[in-house]
Amino acid sequence: MGFLKGMFVSKRATVKGYPCQGCYVFGSSYIGTGTFIDTNVVVGYPSRGKLIKAGFEGRQAIEVLDSLSNGSKIGDGCIVRCGTVIYEDVDVGNCVETGHNVLIRSGSKIGDNCVIGTGTQLDGSVKIGSNVRVESMVYLPHLTEVGDNVFLGPGVKVTNDLYPPSKRLLGVRIEDGASIGCGAILLAGITVGKGAVVAAGAVVTKDVPPGVVVKGVPARLYMTKDEFLKKKSDYEVKGSRHDI
Repeated sequence: MGFLKGMFVSKRATVKGYPCQGCYVFGSSYIGTGTFIDTNVVVGYPSRGKLIKAGFEGRQAIEVLDSLSNGSKIGDGCIVRCGTVIYEDVDVGNCVETGHNVLIRSGSKIGDNCVIGTGTQLDGSVKIGSNVRVESMVYLPHLTEVGDNVFLGPGVKVTNDLYPPSKRLLGVRIEDGASIGCGAILLAGITVGKGAVVAAGAVVTKDVPPGVVVKGVPARLYMTKDEFLKKKSDYEVKGSRHDI
Protein backbone atom coordinates (compact mmCIF):
# COMPACT_ATOMS: atom_id res chain seq x y z
CA MET A 1 0.00 0.00 0.00
CA GLY A 2 2.85 2.42 0.82
CA PHE A 3 1.98 6.04 1.63
CA LEU A 4 -1.74 6.69 1.72
CA LYS A 5 -3.40 9.80 3.16
CA GLY A 6 -0.52 10.57 5.50
CA MET A 7 0.09 7.00 6.71
CA PHE A 8 2.53 4.26 5.78
CA VAL A 9 1.33 0.67 5.43
CA SER A 10 3.76 -1.89 4.06
CA LYS A 11 2.88 -3.68 0.86
CA ARG A 12 3.58 -6.90 2.79
CA ALA A 13 1.10 -6.07 5.57
CA THR A 14 -2.43 -7.39 5.91
CA VAL A 15 -4.77 -4.79 7.37
CA LYS A 16 -8.39 -5.71 8.08
CA GLY A 17 -8.99 -3.00 10.67
CA TYR A 18 -8.99 0.79 10.74
CA PRO A 19 -5.61 2.54 10.59
CA CYS A 20 -5.63 6.32 11.14
CA GLN A 21 -3.64 8.91 9.25
CA GLY A 22 -0.17 9.25 10.71
CA CYS A 23 0.31 5.59 11.68
CA TYR A 24 3.08 3.31 10.44
CA VAL A 25 2.68 -0.41 9.76
CA PHE A 26 5.92 -2.13 8.77
CA GLY A 27 6.82 -5.53 7.36
CA SER A 28 4.44 -8.46 7.11
CA SER A 29 2.30 -7.18 9.99
CA TYR A 30 -1.24 -8.41 10.44
CA ILE A 31 -3.97 -6.10 11.77
CA GLY A 32 -7.14 -8.00 12.62
CA THR A 33 -10.77 -7.29 11.84
CA GLY A 34 -12.23 -4.28 13.64
CA THR A 35 -8.91 -3.24 15.17
CA PHE A 36 -8.38 0.51 15.48
CA ILE A 37 -4.83 1.84 14.99
CA ASP A 38 -4.62 5.44 16.20
CA THR A 39 -2.49 8.22 14.77
CA ASN A 40 1.22 8.22 15.68
CA VAL A 41 1.23 4.45 16.28
CA VAL A 42 4.05 2.24 14.96
CA VAL A 43 3.51 -1.48 14.35
CA GLY A 44 6.40 -3.76 13.42
CA TYR A 45 9.30 -1.46 14.32
CA PRO A 46 12.56 -3.32 13.57
CA SER A 47 14.80 -4.49 16.39
CA ARG A 48 17.85 -2.58 17.61
CA GLY A 49 20.29 -5.07 16.13
CA LYS A 50 18.85 -4.60 12.66
CA LEU A 51 18.92 -0.81 12.92
CA ILE A 52 22.57 -0.76 13.93
CA LYS A 53 23.53 -2.76 10.85
CA ALA A 54 21.15 -1.01 8.43
CA GLY A 55 22.37 1.05 5.50
CA PHE A 56 20.37 4.26 5.10
CA GLU A 57 22.54 6.17 2.64
CA GLY A 58 20.73 6.93 -0.59
CA ARG A 59 17.48 5.35 0.58
CA GLN A 60 14.27 6.63 2.12
CA ALA A 61 14.48 5.90 5.84
CA ILE A 62 10.91 4.65 6.02
CA GLU A 63 11.57 2.20 3.22
CA VAL A 64 14.63 0.89 5.07
CA LEU A 65 12.58 0.37 8.24
CA ASP A 66 9.96 -1.49 6.24
CA SER A 67 12.50 -3.74 4.55
CA LEU A 68 14.08 -4.66 7.90
CA SER A 69 10.85 -5.53 9.70
CA ASN A 70 9.38 -8.99 10.19
CA GLY A 71 6.11 -7.34 11.17
CA SER A 72 3.86 -8.09 14.14
CA LYS A 73 0.43 -9.57 14.67
CA ILE A 74 -2.47 -7.73 16.29
CA GLY A 75 -5.71 -9.65 16.66
CA ASP A 76 -9.35 -8.68 16.16
CA GLY A 77 -11.23 -5.93 17.99
CA CYS A 78 -8.19 -4.19 19.48
CA ILE A 79 -7.69 -0.50 20.27
CA VAL A 80 -4.12 0.76 19.90
CA ARG A 81 -3.94 4.35 21.11
CA CYS A 82 -1.79 7.27 20.02
CA GLY A 83 1.93 7.01 20.75
CA THR A 84 2.08 3.23 21.08
CA VAL A 85 5.15 1.56 19.54
CA ILE A 86 4.97 -2.18 18.89
CA TYR A 87 8.22 -3.76 17.71
CA GLU A 88 8.51 -6.63 15.23
CA ASP A 89 7.84 -10.23 16.28
CA VAL A 90 5.13 -9.25 18.78
CA ASP A 91 1.91 -11.26 19.04
CA VAL A 92 -1.12 -9.42 20.43
CA GLY A 93 -4.38 -11.31 20.98
CA ASN A 94 -7.98 -10.28 20.41
CA CYS A 95 -9.73 -7.41 22.19
CA VAL A 96 -6.54 -5.92 23.61
CA GLU A 97 -6.48 -2.23 24.47
CA THR A 98 -3.44 -0.01 24.94
CA GLY A 99 -3.29 3.38 26.56
CA HIS A 100 -1.18 6.19 25.12
CA ASN A 101 2.60 5.93 24.71
CA VAL A 102 2.91 2.19 25.38
CA LEU A 103 6.14 0.42 24.35
CA ILE A 104 6.10 -3.30 23.47
CA ARG A 105 9.44 -4.77 22.40
CA SER A 106 10.28 -7.73 20.17
CA GLY A 107 9.30 -11.20 21.27
CA SER A 108 6.49 -10.13 23.57
CA LYS A 109 3.16 -11.94 23.57
CA ILE A 110 -0.15 -10.67 24.98
CA GLY A 111 -3.24 -12.84 25.34
CA ASP A 112 -6.89 -11.93 24.74
CA ASN A 113 -8.95 -9.31 26.58
CA CYS A 114 -6.05 -7.42 28.13
CA VAL A 115 -5.58 -3.73 28.96
CA ILE A 116 -2.06 -2.27 28.82
CA GLY A 117 -2.14 1.14 30.51
CA THR A 118 -0.66 4.46 29.45
CA GLY A 119 3.12 4.77 29.65
CA THR A 120 3.66 1.07 30.31
CA GLN A 121 6.76 -0.68 28.94
CA LEU A 122 7.18 -4.32 28.00
CA ASP A 123 10.93 -3.92 27.73
CA GLY A 124 12.04 -7.18 26.10
CA SER A 125 10.43 -10.53 25.54
CA VAL A 126 7.48 -10.44 27.98
CA LYS A 127 4.66 -12.98 28.15
CA ILE A 128 1.21 -11.87 29.35
CA GLY A 129 -1.78 -14.21 29.60
CA SER A 130 -5.45 -13.44 28.99
CA ASN A 131 -7.80 -11.16 30.94
CA VAL A 132 -4.91 -9.19 32.42
CA ARG A 133 -5.19 -5.56 33.47
CA VAL A 134 -1.94 -3.61 33.54
CA GLU A 135 -2.43 -0.08 34.86
CA SER A 136 -0.43 3.02 33.86
CA MET A 137 3.36 3.37 34.12
CA VAL A 138 4.11 -0.30 34.77
CA TYR A 139 7.59 -1.58 33.87
CA LEU A 140 8.00 -5.23 32.82
CA PRO A 141 11.52 -6.18 31.68
CA HIS A 142 12.81 -9.02 29.54
CA LEU A 143 11.81 -12.54 30.70
CA THR A 144 8.80 -11.42 32.78
CA GLU A 145 5.88 -13.89 32.67
CA VAL A 146 2.36 -12.92 33.74
CA GLY A 147 -0.43 -15.49 33.96
CA ASP A 148 -4.17 -15.15 33.33
CA ASN A 149 -6.56 -12.88 35.26
CA VAL A 150 -3.75 -10.86 36.84
CA PHE A 151 -3.99 -7.24 38.03
CA LEU A 152 -0.93 -4.97 38.05
CA GLY A 153 -1.55 -1.61 39.75
CA PRO A 154 -0.15 1.75 38.62
CA GLY A 155 3.60 2.10 38.77
CA VAL A 156 4.44 -1.54 39.49
CA LYS A 157 8.11 -2.18 38.73
CA VAL A 158 9.55 -5.61 37.94
CA THR A 159 13.31 -6.24 37.76
CA ASN A 160 15.38 -8.97 36.11
CA ASP A 161 18.94 -8.42 37.43
CA LEU A 162 19.99 -8.95 41.05
CA TYR A 163 23.46 -7.40 40.52
CA PRO A 164 22.98 -4.76 37.82
CA PRO A 165 24.47 -4.67 35.35
CA SER A 166 25.32 -8.36 35.25
CA LYS A 167 25.42 -11.03 32.57
CA ARG A 168 22.73 -13.16 34.23
CA LEU A 169 19.09 -12.12 33.95
CA LEU A 170 16.31 -13.78 35.95
CA GLY A 171 12.67 -13.37 35.01
CA VAL A 172 9.83 -12.77 37.46
CA ARG A 173 6.75 -15.00 37.23
CA ILE A 174 3.33 -13.74 38.34
CA GLU A 175 0.89 -16.64 38.40
CA ASP A 176 -2.83 -16.75 37.57
CA GLY A 177 -5.15 -14.53 39.56
CA ALA A 178 -2.46 -12.62 41.43
CA SER A 179 -2.90 -8.94 42.27
CA ILE A 180 0.02 -6.52 42.62
CA GLY A 181 -0.70 -3.20 44.34
CA CYS A 182 0.31 0.29 43.24
CA GLY A 183 4.04 1.00 43.29
CA ALA A 184 5.15 -2.48 44.36
CA ILE A 185 8.63 -3.65 43.33
CA LEU A 186 9.34 -7.28 42.45
CA LEU A 187 13.00 -8.32 42.50
CA ALA A 188 14.53 -10.57 39.86
CA GLY A 189 13.82 -14.29 39.94
CA ILE A 190 10.87 -14.36 42.35
CA THR A 191 7.50 -16.01 41.77
CA VAL A 192 4.21 -14.57 42.98
CA GLY A 193 1.96 -17.56 43.52
CA LYS A 194 -1.52 -18.19 42.18
CA GLY A 195 -4.10 -15.84 43.68
CA ALA A 196 -1.59 -14.05 45.91
CA VAL A 197 -1.85 -10.34 46.75
CA VAL A 198 1.09 -7.95 47.04
CA ALA A 199 0.17 -4.76 48.92
CA ALA A 200 0.86 -1.30 47.54
CA GLY A 201 4.45 -0.15 47.97
CA ALA A 202 5.78 -3.57 48.97
CA VAL A 203 9.27 -4.68 47.96
CA VAL A 204 9.14 -8.39 47.20
CA THR A 205 12.54 -10.08 47.67
CA LYS A 206 11.49 -13.75 47.78
CA ASP A 207 8.75 -16.03 46.45
CA VAL A 208 5.17 -15.33 47.53
CA PRO A 209 3.19 -18.52 48.20
CA PRO A 210 -0.19 -19.00 46.52
CA GLY A 211 -3.24 -17.53 48.22
CA VAL A 212 -1.60 -15.19 50.73
CA VAL A 213 -1.22 -11.44 51.21
CA VAL A 214 2.21 -9.85 51.70
CA LYS A 215 3.11 -6.26 52.59
CA GLY A 216 6.05 -4.15 53.70
CA VAL A 217 9.71 -3.57 52.92
CA PRO A 218 10.82 -6.29 52.54
CA ALA A 219 7.44 -7.91 51.98
CA ARG A 220 6.28 -10.39 54.64
CA LEU A 221 3.23 -12.58 55.12
CA TYR A 222 0.35 -10.51 56.47
CA MET A 223 -2.89 -12.48 56.07
CA THR A 224 -4.52 -15.23 54.07
CA LYS A 225 -6.34 -14.60 50.81
CA ASP A 226 -9.66 -15.53 52.51
CA GLU A 227 -9.11 -12.85 55.15
CA PHE A 228 -8.29 -10.37 52.42
CA LEU A 229 -11.45 -11.20 50.47
CA LYS A 230 -13.56 -10.78 53.63
CA LYS A 231 -12.13 -7.30 54.17
CA LYS A 232 -12.65 -6.49 50.51
CA SER A 233 -16.30 -7.58 50.73
CA ASP A 234 -16.88 -5.50 53.88
CA TYR A 235 -15.34 -2.49 52.17
CA GLU A 236 -17.39 -2.87 48.98
CA VAL A 237 -20.77 -3.85 50.46
CA LYS A 238 -20.85 -2.44 53.98
CA GLY A 239 -18.71 0.61 53.47
CA SER A 240 -16.40 -0.28 56.34
CA ARG A 241 -12.69 0.39 56.06
CA HIS A 242 -9.81 -1.79 57.15
CA ASP A 243 -6.13 -1.21 56.60
CA ILE A 244 -4.73 -3.88 54.36
